[in-house]
Amino acid sequence: MKLARVRSFPRRVSLWAGATHQSRPYLGPLIFVSSTQYFYAQIAAAWVFRPNYSLVNNTISDLGNTACTQSRGHDQTYLLCSPHHLLMNVAFGFLGGAMAVGPLFLYQEFKGRGGCEQKAALVGFALMSIAGVGAILVGVFPENTISYMHKIGAGLAIGLGNVGIFVLGAVLTLPEAMRRYMLVFSTISATALTLFACHKYFGIGAGTMERVAAYPETIWLITFGLYVWRFHPTHHSPSVYAHGEPTGS
Repeated sequence: MKLARVRSFPRRVSLWAGATHQSRPYLGPLIFVSSTQYFYAQIAAAWVFRPNYSLVNNTISDLGNTACTQSRGHDQTYLLCSPHHLLMNVAFGFLGGAMAVGPLFLYQEFKGRGGCEQKAALVGFALMSIAGVGAILVGVFPENTISYMHKIGAGLAIGLGNVGIFVLGAVLTLPEAMRRYMLVFSTISATALTLFACHKYFGIGAGTMERVAAYPETIWLITFGLYVWRFHPTHHSPSVYAHGEPTGS
């Protein structure tokens, strides 16, 4: 009996997401657009960070550091003190929730296309949902606690998220400008993540390199949410995009 319930769970989730999307088609896009809070939380946390927060040298995770401690970098010892660390870690969790739940609804916009597009939508949005779990781990395990869990979470959040974006951009029929953004910046982000993990910053600083890896993904969440909110791809045939943007519905 328990095994049958486990096997039926994905189907029940799918039916629930489909029904919810039918009655509230704005919900999925709204969840993605809510990712804007991630940037506002960083501003608020950086505002009171001690000493002055550096976008070049400080990582995003420094804002969620829960203890005012001396930390050793590659060539110096520096103070990390983020009085608003709780706000930042909640923001990480909220972002992860948006990444994990939003795809359940946005997938409904593309699953009716069939063939390769439906499969790509399933794979791409599934990867984004798993990436969301990674972002939640980043908030639950700040960098100064269980560091390997924090790193695993960050790797999942940025790595799998960008793979998902690349898959969607490579297969789905979307406006050409959006497809190019998805393909180019997911590749750049994945490369920057690899360099950051290897501590290769090429003079631009750890903070800059991490932002090159992380920010395009969040910007995509917001812009893609706005796009679906405005045009509802499920209402359009892929041929609509053959000569440019859809005209709306």
